[in-house]
Amino acid sequence: MRRGFVVDAHALIWFLTGSPRLGPNALVALTDPGSTLYVPITVLAEACWIVEHGKTVIASAAALMQAIDADCRIVVVPMDRTIMDQSLVLTAIGEMHDRQIVATALRLGDSHGTPPLITCDCNITTSGAVAVVW
Repeated sequence: MRRGFVVDAHALIWFLTGSPRLGPNALVALTDPGSTLYVPITVLAEACWIVEHGKTVIASAAALMQAIDADCRIVVVPMDRTIMDQSLVLTAIGEMHDRQIVATALRLGDSHGTPPLITCDCNITTSGAVAVVW
């Protein structure tokens, strides 16, 4: 059975660039061929911003998108009204985009539970809103 994980922007960038900054559990989850990696559209937009502002070795947003498209385990999750509504009640998380990422994880929850979020973001980890892998 495939295991799903929601991926935060820095984790995504660090995974794609082979950065040693990834936590050991995050690295295992991200490199497991049996993992499904859910990338909220908010994360994809943030990752493009990071690339466009030269904060990574990824050459361009187009190169980032090619890397995303090349990994069949990655599923980009669009934002919908349910995710937006959920993000509005996550007041323990101070940053809007972090709320949207957590809300996406909660939206993806099913009878097997909410997929953990791969992140080291303190706003998310201290909220306790979702399980975190790092």
